Amino acid sequence: MEFSSKLIESAVNNFSKLPGIGQKTALRLVLHLLKQEEDLTQDLSKALVDMRLNIKYCKKCHNISDDEICNICGNPVRDQSIICLVEDTRDVLAIENTSQYNGLYHVLGGIISPIEGIGPDDLTIDSLLSRVSSKESEVKEIILGLSSTMEGDTTAFYITKKVKPFGIKTSTIARGIPIGGELEYADEITLGRSIITRTAYDIED
Repeated sequence: MEFSSKLIESAVNNFSKLPGIGQKTALRLVLHLLKQEEDLTQDLSKALVDMRLNIKYCKKCHNISDDEICNICGNPVRDQSIICLVEDTRDVLAIENTSQYNGLYHVLGGIISPIEGIGPDDLTIDSLLSRVSSKESEVKEIILGLSSTMEGDTTAFYITKKVKPFGIKTSTIARGIPIGGELEYADEITLGRSIITRTAYDIED
């Protein structure tokens, strides 16, 4: 694609680095911004820079947050006895949108995948074990809110084995989520019902 302006070319090239955005879509976005008031572009730029520089990760659950402790962990109304274990922040948002869950979360930051070189030490599993083993912990159940893939099942098995000595119940979301399906793409009703009708996740000693 040839451009009449190096500035346009630079903007398009940077937009097209975003997932799901090719050069044609990037060009449409850039040309749209050019037609808008200058304030819109400045506000967008400021919002992106502020996000990148000032975003934090909750010290308890590792969810994206504006503060040291996220608004979910800091909410005294939430059920402190349940932790829903998820892969990333997108899954937290998906479950929160169902309005069917009132417990806490723990964001792993990925799942165990030997093919991609991701092992237990690359995830926040040690942090989870510290949470559930502390004297202040009220946790009685961990919901394994992981995708029904081989990697998700491997991660669920590993974590269940790790938390078993603490006498904590582990459960998994119900079959409303198809095998091999990604949690973030499930519709809200199906995901909500899957949380409510979760089943015990047992492993052999």
